[in-house]
Amino acid sequence: MVLWWIANAVGLVVVIPLVVFLADRLIREAVAIKRYADEILLHGVGITGNLDPVPVLNETAALSARVQGDAVAYLTALRRMV
Repeated sequence: MVLWWIANAVGLVVVIPLVVFLADRLIREAVAIKRYADEILLHGVGITGNLDPVPVLNETAALSARVQGDAVAYLTALRRMV
């Protein structure tokens, strides 16, 4: 019976505070991770706003190729005139 009381005392004095301490550290790290995840989400949404014009680059490439062809035709016509 005495050993039972000693084990209970050790549990109250050593084990329970250790569990509380480790749980506190775990909760603090989880809160920090959540804060970092929220920042990543915020900046990720900001990046997607900057990527809205990217699909228009296909049209820009097509138009620049067309302009290049028109410029070559214009220079060819100028050479014929000179």
